Formats: sequence, structure tokens, C-alpha cells
Amino acid sequence: MAYDERLAGRVRALLHGPVVERRMMGGLCFMAGDHMACGVVGAALMVRIGRDAFPDDPHVRPLEMGGRRTAGFVLVDPPGVATPAALERWVARGLAVAASLPPKKPQASSRR
Repeated sequence: MAYDERLAGRVRALLHGPVVERRMMGGLCFMAGDHMACGVVGAALMVRIGRDAFPDDPHVRPLEMGGRRTAGFVLVDPPGVATPAALERWVARGLAVAASLPPKKPQASSRR
């Protein structure tokens, strides 16, 4: 699936510090540390919001992958990120949630 390059550029302009871009989940994801913070999937902004949060916003819908909801993530449709201030709030939220997560442990090798 293609992603909105213009929206990706707007997100990039807001990111500072050690953020890595990765193509995954059918779009472009922005990783803060070892954790996905936000991304662009199609024309929507994907945001990590935490497992127990779901905003009451008409432009927000659950992220579904393979017919299943992905806990802790939402998609914000274009009207919800139309202004620079709205996009900045969503990106900041995703970065804050990603920063609050513990570092991932290195995976042990499966070789014996």
C-alpha cells in the first residue's frame, strides 16, 4: 500500500532526535528508540496512544491489521491532521507514549 508522501514530509518536519524511519505495516513508521511512535498508512496518520486510551474524536478510528484491531494504536484520518497544530499534537502524543515504554530487551539467538 502506498502512503501519503506529503503527510510523511509534514511528520518528518516535526521529528527531532533519534528517530528512525522504517517501511512496515503497509506504510512508513517512525521509531523512537525501539518503539513505533507514529507513521503514515495510506492517507492516515497512525499514532501509538497506549493500550488504555481511545480518544473521542470523529476523525480517529482503530488501527486494524489483517481484520484484527491493534491495541494501543489509532489511525487519524486527514481532517484530523489538517492543521499544523493538530498534526503536532498527534505526533507529540505518539512520541510521548513511545518514550514512556521500557527499552526492549535484546533477543536471544535461537542458535544452540
